[in-house]
Amino acid sequence: MRIYTYSEARQKLSEVLKMSMTQEVLITRKDGSIFKILPQKQTTGSPFDVEGLDKNIKLDDILTAIKESRSV
Repeated sequence: MRIYTYSEARQKLSEVLKMSMTQEVLITRKDGSIFKILPQKQTTGSPFDVEGLDKNIKLDDILTAIKESRSV
């Protein structure tokens, strides 16, 4: 684990971010508050890519439901 002061972290932000990929990094402030930097996992693809549901619904049933919802 590596600990940086707020000022040090500001000056070495690139280093801090690289280090946080392999180990825990803490940043401390004068008022005693402590912050932990955690890497976020990268996602690939579109946020609209979702798994389908296996509900055995026929195309005609889907189209009928759509038509009925639009006619209201």
